[in-house]
Amino acid sequence: MSLLMPDFGLLFWMLIAFGIVFFLLVKYGFPAITKSVEQRREFIDSSLKGAQRAEEKLANLEKESQVLIAEANKEQGRLLREAGAEREKIIAEAHNTAAQKAQQELDFARQQIQREKDEALLSVRREVAELSCNIAEKVLRDELSDKNRQMEMIEKMLNEVAKAQNSVN
Repeated sequence: MSLLMPDFGLLFWMLIAFGIVFFLLVKYGFPAITKSVEQRREFIDSSLKGAQRAEEKLANLEKESQVLIAEANKEQGRLLREAGAEREKIIAEAHNTAAQKAQQELDFARQQIQREKDEALLSVRREVAELSCNIAEKVLRDELSDKNRQMEMIEKMLNEVAKAQNSVN
């Protein structure tokens, strides 16, 4: 038997084993992965909706600040007669407060979105790594189930180590 021309029986059993593994992946593996990704997508979508709500709040705050500025401008005429210095102090305070509130809301929303995005990516990476390890374990368990295969693999590894040592020396 040659390495390039495998026996028909070997091909047959390899196809059967591949078919079983493929069936199990289609039946149990892929739906779980798809469900997990879908849940993460929904989580991210809800986070984006939260960010949109925060932006709407920011827009409302800007409108409120514009209303406050308009009111301050109305009072400006009255306050101008009373005291010009007091008028400018009130306008500056109202504008600074509105800008600070808007900036705080925007910063908080950005931080929350980034945290949720990072958490979602980390969770997806963990799940993919765990699934990969489980698949590799099952493949290795199947590959090393026969004593002859174990011995062949040990001999092959010993030969590789010997070759590596010879090439170093």
